[in-house]
Amino acid sequence: MRLLVMASGNGTDFQSIIDAVESGYINAEIVALISDKEGAYALKRAEDHNIPAYCVPKKKLKNNFYTELMKLVDEINPDGIILAGFITILNEELVNKYHNRIINIHPSLIPSFCGKGYYGGNVHKAVIDYGVKYTGCTVHFVDTGADTGPIILQEVVKVDDNDTPETISNKVLEVEHRLLPYAVKLFTEGRIKIEGRKVKIL
Repeated sequence: MRLLVMASGNGTDFQSIIDAVESGYINAEIVALISDKEGAYALKRAEDHNIPAYCVPKKKLKNNFYTELMKLVDEINPDGIILAGFITILNEELVNKYHNRIINIHPSLIPSFCGKGYYGGNVHKAVIDYGVKYTGCTVHFVDTGADTGPIILQEVVKVDDNDTPETISNKVLEVEHRLLPYAVKLFTEGRIKIEGRKVKIL
């Protein structure tokens, strides 16, 4: 299976997929990385592993961003798309074209602390401010809403009294780096069945 990964920042989730593919845990090929930010370290990770890397700079392209992104994705023509810390919400045309073939990782237990504006450190700050006792991460299929697609996997992380957004981020990332490759493995092996909003693991 040919996988396209999209990442906006440091790319640690991307690295977890690279490691899983290189070890044989995931039987697939990462055919490209796309970032929406110039200078994103994820681009360097791709280069280090001889993965074709493309930047579609959202800030520079502005209104032309989605047109250029769609054109590039169509050229790559992947079997599946993995959003590994991709901050931009995808346009409806792209989501519909790759229906149930786009997977995203989100650093909370959806439907809590998700949707527009909830990304990166914003999520973990909201978790601390609200005073919840548990958070976690969610791997889900992408639909035309923001973090509203069918949930594939979730795992819980305990929030301790002395936790900060930074310590919560580290705890959640540790789980993400295990959960996302597992979800991708299930996807590439055809072991995911979607029935309405429910996802069954075969």
